[in-house]
Amino acid sequence: MIGSAGGQGGPVGRADVAIIGGGIVGLATALKLLEQRPDLRVALIEKEPELAAHQTGHNSGVVHAGLYYTPGSLKAKLCHEGKVELEAYCEAKGIAVERCGKLVVALDESELPRFNALKERAMANSVPGLEEVGPERIHEIEPHARGIRALWSPGTGITDYTQIAQAYASDVRAMGATIETSRAATSITERGAELVVGTSKGDLVVRKVIACAGLQADRVSAMTGETGKDVPVIVPFRGDYYTLTPDARSLVKGLIYPVNDPRFPFLGIHLTKRIDGNVLAGPNAVLAFKREGYRRRDLSLRDLGETLTYPGFLRLARTFWRMGAFEMWRDWSKRAFLAECQRYVPELRGDQLVFGPSGVRAQALTRDGALVDDFQLGGSDKVLHVRNAPSPAATSSLAIGRKLSDEAIARFGL
Repeated sequence: MIGSAGGQGGPVGRADVAIIGGGIVGLATALKLLEQRPDLRVALIEKEPELAAHQTGHNSGVVHAGLYYTPGSLKAKLCHEGKVELEAYCEAKGIAVERCGKLVVALDESELPRFNALKERAMANSVPGLEEVGPERIHEIEPHARGIRALWSPGTGITDYTQIAQAYASDVRAMGATIETSRAATSITERGAELVVGTSKGDLVVRKVIACAGLQADRVSAMTGETGKDVPVIVPFRGDYYTLTPDARSLVKGLIYPVNDPRFPFLGIHLTKRIDGNVLAGPNAVLAFKREGYRRRDLSLRDLGETLTYPGFLRLARTFWRMGAFEMWRDWSKRAFLAECQRYVPELRGDQLVFGPSGVRAQALTRDGALVDDFQLGGSDKVLHVRNAPSPAATSSLAIGRKLSDEAIARFGL
């Protein structure tokens, strides 16, 4: 149940709908809601001084084609729809999208069962232009890569999601919405037919709330009393990249990925061309000691304590402690990181890798230790929560925004 509003001064603002979170999903939701209901008063609040400060601004910039996702899942559906819509939006706005293509490479016979399973999944998802290729074609596409077999996805691309988020924000403001940065949500309480969103800059009185809070999603959910075994907790995983030096960029023409382990939502260390011409190697996936900590030394006792005492994480750690230990070791050992990259591009040298940047993934984890794979939305007739929206959320942002908008209109009677 949502609690009763406390009285600490009068409200400083009013709106029909408050959207909590100024990442790409929150901004896309505001955009889609206003397209359908242009007369609504929408207020979007973001706790950071800038929009797109966390997951949106710290990803690799890949426009995913939908290879990996369970057929029929929200990820599969919204990635396909979102990619089409995103590319059209970028073309209209003059935002660069390059279809550089992706190779998912099997290195030896032991990987072929997983490779074949991935191929079946990608085909079930109707990934456009998908092609299975052998060593000669691998060499044609990526002359410096090695492998015995690969999936070639020519429609996979790259872009700048921070630029896209800023374009969404510009459109949202032009449609009459208010966007406030440096305004953190601290509580959500019920007052009659209204909701009072307590913030760091005073109360915001609204009819309904849509929470797209990313790394803070479970904490915002808890503000409305939504906790318990059916509500996952966010566990942060930091992914560190190395950047290839300019003389090494020619070793990678597009995107070179390993065959992923289907037990995990992480795709493994890969090589990624960026829209700015840089090439990234990574990321790994290690437990972050701070939800919004992008350096190895960043630590929040609150964040780490919540993770280490959560039954779901303890179950996950007991099951996969060897993998976790290996990821931690490889995070600190440049030699081990390089060795993984050289499995795919043998010519790459250690002096051609420069550490950074890093990102933190908001990974939802259930109480029984299961990593939530699909997008997960939930809530009530007054509040909608995005509980899990990792990659490919940026690719899918407009489709997610449309789904949330449709859901809000139906649930809230807007």
